[in-house]
Amino acid sequence: MIKQKIKPCLWFNDQAEEAMNFYISVFPHSKVGDVSYYGDAGPGTKGSVMVVTFQLEGQDFMGLNGGPNFKFNEALSLVVECESQEEVDEFWEKLSEGGQKSQCGWLKDKYGLSWQIVPAALGKLMTGLDKEKTNKVMQALLKMTKIDLEALRKASGQ
Repeated sequence: MIKQKIKPCLWFNDQAEEAMNFYISVFPHSKVGDVSYYGDAGPGTKGSVMVVTFQLEGQDFMGLNGGPNFKFNEALSLVVECESQEEVDEFWEKLSEGGQKSQCGWLKDKYGLSWQIVPAALGKLMTGLDKEKTNKVMQALLKMTKIDLEALRKASGQ
């Protein structure tokens, strides 16, 4: 097994452990890794969670309780490629609960982290030599919040 060399580190004010447990509940094949705590050296409160590590679908992540200095924004998003409309629907509902739904499959979860919930087939529908078809797919996509795979297929003529 190849060790993952690059891991995303997600900066939270003080919700890293809570967020980790939420994400673990959303994605099957996920698990908690290690939890470390602040000691006397700080800067967090002694005994409070400093860093958590976890896996989502085999992908390693780190969560840091670093305080209120930084917030998530759309410059970074996590893309979830879904094999079916049912999977799109499930992840869309779970991850957007308490958060904010946006356009074209984008949402922010209750922690402010941006996600793109997209069908795996989207790439194939958006590429190709037939510019008229890809333009119709794009026009349909721009009218959506949660992505409707069947509507995109119809727009492409499939």
